[in-house]
Amino acid sequence: MSPDVDLTLPKPGRHALRDRLLALDSRLFEFAAERNWPFAEPVLPRLSRSANHGVLWGATAAAVAATRTPRARRAAARGLASLALASLTINTVGKRSVRRHRPRLDPVPAVRHLKRQPITTSFPSGHAASAAAFATGVALESPAWGAAVAPLAFSVAMSRVYTGVHFPSDVLAGAALGAGAAFAVRRLVPTRTQTGPPPRPRAEAPALPGGEGLIVVANRASGSADRMRVLHHELPEAELVECEPDEVRTELEKAAQRAQALGVCGGDGTVNAAADIALRHGLPLAVLPGGTLNHFAYDLSVEDGRGLGRAVREGVAVRVDLGRFVSGDRTGIFLNTLSLGVYPELVRDRERWEPRIGGWPAEVLAALRVLRTDRHPLQVELGGETHPLWLLFVGNCVYHRMGLAPGRRTDLADGLLDVRVVHGGRHPALRLLSAALAGPLTRSPAHAEARVRRLRLTGVSAGTPIAYDGEVTEVAGEVTVEKLPEALTVYRPLP
Repeated sequence: MSPDVDLTLPKPGRHALRDRLLALDSRLFEFAAERNWPFAEPVLPRLSRSANHGVLWGATAAAVAATRTPRARRAAARGLASLALASLTINTVGKRSVRRHRPRLDPVPAVRHLKRQPITTSFPSGHAASAAAFATGVALESPAWGAAVAPLAFSVAMSRVYTGVHFPSDVLAGAALGAGAAFAVRRLVPTRTQTGPPPRPRAEAPALPGGEGLIVVANRASGSADRMRVLHHELPEAELVECEPDEVRTELEKAAQRAQALGVCGGDGTVNAAADIALRHGLPLAVLPGGTLNHFAYDLSVEDGRGLGRAVREGVAVRVDLGRFVSGDRTGIFLNTLSLGVYPELVRDRERWEPRIGGWPAEVLAALRVLRTDRHPLQVELGGETHPLWLLFVGNCVYHRMGLAPGRRTDLADGLLDVRVVHGGRHPALRLLSAALAGPLTRSPAHAEARVRRLRLTGVSAGTPIAYDGEVTEVAGEVTVEKLPEALTVYRPLP
């Protein structure tokens, strides 16, 4: 046998496997090109073009958000955020990592061709990534809306193979990257279901199948008309009362005299008044979010009249904590937060400007005015020692920051006060900003935190403003802040 003859067989290596996969990809592309796709010819090319630059998904997000439900708005926003991350990843990393040529258009019927052929590399498909990112992001926040959007996303992805601008593997890789982007966004900004309160034993509350026995008082200034219509559809026998802001407490007192359950629709201040009256009369409370922030309702996982109506019909309720402060003859409860220092002044300035320029502009202007004003820090005695403070924040239950999302409470009956302090010193604006950006898990000389059941402050100057659930009053001397564990029964839909 000649020594020049090599009878060893070549082992299939990485390149051979890659070549086989590419060949399979090409055969699948040619198979799709040869197939007759019923009803696709007038639809898919137009659909593919409409998804250029995310135009289709922007319009879809607007349509979803136009339903005006909180979950729909969040789903639309999450879908767009996921799409933005997917597009950024594809255009900066994906297209530059694998420089694959586009498929030859010869096998594809001319009627399917796009008017303008893309000039970027083929792998991965940016359209498929955007479609999958948007649909997955929407589904993570609202499965129902995700199911509605999914067929559109699938059609856009398939249109890229149908029009001959991508191989099937380009589309699959793009879709995988898009879905991954949506999950990455969820890790940074958790969905409402991730941050909702844990299930707790049900509290005793009357089941009101048609809503009979429930009286709901709505603050007309909160723009509650649409929400009340939804609630009336869910609970047609409930009594609904709309009134002006200065009439809310009076109407709530009247309702509490004859109701089996007290309902309220409005912002945090309106809900605070209803909770105080419900607590004194021993009534369960039904909260319909109707303000700008709706911290308590959303932390309770009550988003709209549908969920609240279901809870009232079935008598599903839980018990939640309240916070209470006492200073001389001044006393009050809070469902969300209480604060002394800079923030109460900000609230006063905001309320002064809000009727003239609107909510958010007034908030920004008030913050700028408060931080630029030359002032001295609040002097407060804590543990027998005097401390200068720019801000004292007390939360009813512990606020957690998850990823980049604002702080949320995951348990409304943990028995704790969440105390945050921004110490006095030079440059109050810088200290307050650093405390806000650092978050609750970071310690620094500028701010500190503690979890307690009771807090006692002494040496508070006369006329010091204190803010609680958006309301402002004045305190002096000694201020005691304490918990009322599981003091209030509230309707809450099951997860």
